[in-house]
Amino acid sequence: GAEEPGMEAEAQQLPLGCGGGGGSPAAGRSPEGEERREPLQASVSNGGDAEGGRELVELKVIWNKNKYDVKFCLDSTGAELKQKIHSLTGLPPAMQKVMFKGLLPEEKTLREIKVTNGAKIMVVGSTINDVLAVNTPKEAAQQEVKAEENKKEPLCRQKQHRKVLDKGKPDDVMPSVKGVQERLPTVPLSGMYNKSGGKVRLTFKLEQDQLWIGTKERTEKLPMGSIKNVVSEPIEGHEDYHMMAFQLGPTEASYYWVYWVPTQYVDAIKDTVLGKWQYF
Repeated sequence: GAEEPGMEAEAQQLPLGCGGGGGSPAAGRSPEGEERREPLQASVSNGGDAEGGRELVELKVIWNKNKYDVKFCLDSTGAELKQKIHSLTGLPPAMQKVMFKGLLPEEKTLREIKVTNGAKIMVVGSTINDVLAVNTPKEAAQQEVKAEENKKEPLCRQKQHRKVLDKGKPDDVMPSVKGVQERLPTVPLSGMYNKSGGKVRLTFKLEQDQLWIGTKERTEKLPMGSIKNVVSEPIEGHEDYHMMAFQLGPTEASYYWVYWVPTQYVDAIKDTVLGKWQYF
């Protein structure tokens, strides 16, 4: 009936099970006599919650004036946080700039960069839809510009043109025929004003592919190819005559304005200058 020497000491050295039941030597062993240990749960710091043994931290993610309260694992990387932000905002990770004390490194964990509870994470970036909305196709942009131009007051009401139009119709203006399109005459178009209020005539030298603009002082010989566009508009109260501009450069300052062009020649002038030639 006597105990063997050292048995009591041996019992104290055996590990206890994490279930804490009984404290007997058998409680920490499996039926086969092998040692059995229960997994330890990670402690929670920073006031966070534990989820599946992971340590969480509470973040405030701010993007585009929107705020998101997020619980995220401290041992997750910056790249994983970007994926979380993507699920919240729809902003692709490649288009995100995530800021926490500078640009957030993707390869490091939140623990490594010392993110604490309540930290503010700033996000900068645009969604695909935002980018597509900004990068409007060229044709749509041109239509918008044209619509804006149509909203402006008519050219003939603008101050720079009124000072010429208020002089009235020139005495030697060529006759007009409203509602008819005619070929260019074989003689120069004359009896018109330029923007200085001086008399001007237009001569179309088709064999030389040139437009000659003649005034009292001089004659300018312009290659047709140098004229980028032709703008015209009926004159209010005198719709059988147009004001017309030949665009010689990239800005409005390069427009050469001519007033009191007979309406029946307007389309022929445009087609000739822009190289369509349908009237010849």
